[in-house]
Amino acid sequence: MAIDPVCKMEVDEKTAKFKASHGGKTYYFCAAGCQKAFEKNPEKYTGKGK
Repeated sequence: MAIDPVCKMEVDEKTAKFKASHGGKTYYFCAAGCQKAFEKNPEKYTGKGK
């Protein structure tokens, strides 16, 4: 299971409908809203670029 970086919910990588890549890594999301928030400002959720 992956952890949604936005809301911290567990997401099954095999069935996740929402995902995005950043810095060579794939992130999985519980919903489109979390994916959009991540794509708008990925550094906020990855801890990189602070």
